[in-house]
Amino acid sequence: MSPIAAAIPCLIVITLCYVSLCAVSPFGTCRKCRGLGFQTKTDRKGRLKRGKDCRRCRTTGKRIRLGRWLFNRTQRIYRDGTH
Repeated sequence: MSPIAAAIPCLIVITLCYVSLCAVSPFGTCRKCRGLGFQTKTDRKGRLKRGKDCRRCRTTGKRIRLGRWLFNRTQRIYRDGTH
């Protein structure tokens, strides 16, 4: 069995797992603020302090997953094209 033939089922399984993850949980934690909704800073004594609001997630701490974003975009294009 060649390595390519062994890799194809693994890629199919990974893709199906990601699709099911996007269906069950379309939002993931924001990578920039780590789900807090704001940046953390330290004061002069080294203690953590709340910083600016996160612009990437708009202070929610959540972001839409890439797979769900692609699904929503294709659904919107299909819906706009059929009506």
